[in-house]
Amino acid sequence: MSALSRSALSRSALSRSAFSRTVLLAGVSVLALSGCTAAAEETETASPDAAAQSVELSNCGFDVTFDSAPERVITIKSSTTEMLLALGLGDRIIGTAFQDGPVPDQWASDAAGLTSIADRVPSEEAVLDLEPDLVFAGWESTFSADAAGERADLTSLGINTFVAPSACQSAEQPAQLSFENVFSDIETVASIFRVDATEIVDEQRAQLAAIDANGDSRTALWFSSGSDTPYVGAGIGAPQLLLDTVGLTNIAGDIDSTWAPFNWEAVVDADPDFIVLVDAAWNTADSKIDVLEANPATANLSAVKAGRYLVVPFAASEAGVRSVEAAESLSAQIAELDG
Repeated sequence: MSALSRSALSRSALSRSAFSRTVLLAGVSVLALSGCTAAAEETETASPDAAAQSVELSNCGFDVTFDSAPERVITIKSSTTEMLLALGLGDRIIGTAFQDGPVPDQWASDAAGLTSIADRVPSEEAVLDLEPDLVFAGWESTFSADAAGERADLTSLGINTFVAPSACQSAEQPAQLSFENVFSDIETVASIFRVDATEIVDEQRAQLAAIDANGDSRTALWFSSGSDTPYVGAGIGAPQLLLDTVGLTNIAGDIDSTWAPFNWEAVVDADPDFIVLVDAAWNTADSKIDVLEANPATANLSAVKAGRYLVVPFAASEAGVRSVEAAESLSAQIAELDG
């Protein structure tokens, strides 16, 4: 927080006309996240009465209520920005932050006018300055006093918060991420905005069904970041889901986490057939290749010597509207390397 005290900042924010409404949460019944699909079905109709209904959710153990569709949204992480773009809601985005790379071509024109407010997680001051009615985050850690603000504090100022459900860790984390979780996330976000996700989900189901699981049980390292200590895709999150989908065996799959620190000795011992490189604007695939080739131990890995790299854009490596696309791309890259 800046030199302004939190209480002074709150009074200043509350004085703005955009926040001169009262947020009523008492007595609101909360739907379990497992009931999100039902909520989506109730709100995704043309009925004005249905559109006026509140959407009530438990999100990472935090109760949220949307009395109307959000109009002014800050998206933090590419996965949330792209979720709204895919749902045709780009005009609701008033600011983005911590974008991992360029928006894919299919949404580039809709993203052309978007404004970045921070290269990483924005401060609470930066959030309040835009007077949003929703902050939609790809990581739960976004909401802290030294980042975008505590969820309870933002709620008290009339600002709703929402974390991509499959990214929850403090509560309601999927025990083993599935594509049903991914599709439920899409439907849940659609229900918040009173739009229909049926077409998107149906298209993605068909696309998923056509993916060739051509990994043939060969092994892979999901290398997300790190040099001295590699940070890898572990056994219960999106990396595991994508590797399973294409038939690859994750060498860190026995770790009960989404992503986790690993060690190079274990990588060398496993000598994986493929190395998946996560490509972000702030940590590129090429930089990871440099790390692998600079270390004498990893430079001798079979996959490094043969250049058997698979590349996934960071935004597509997190559960969301690009998960199916990421699996399809991995399968295609395996086929090309097998050529």
